[in-house]
Amino acid sequence: MIANCQSDVRFIDFLQNELELSSGDIAVALRKRELENGPLPMLLWQYGLVDIEQLERIFDWLEEQA
Repeated sequence: MIANCQSDVRFIDFLQNELELSSGDIAVALRKRELENGPLPMLLWQYGLVDIEQLERIFDWLEEQA
């Protein structure tokens, strides 16, 4: 799995530990991000890897990290 920086690593840890996403699901979203250059949370949602409630948790977590 490719992580661009330390914040990506923390975000991926959150996705795996808190939202229980698989490494495979995260890898799909990371590949899509490279191709489409879109924000990872929206790509996760767009491809059905997270639901709307999980997306809200992601945005809450990201806001806390800022």
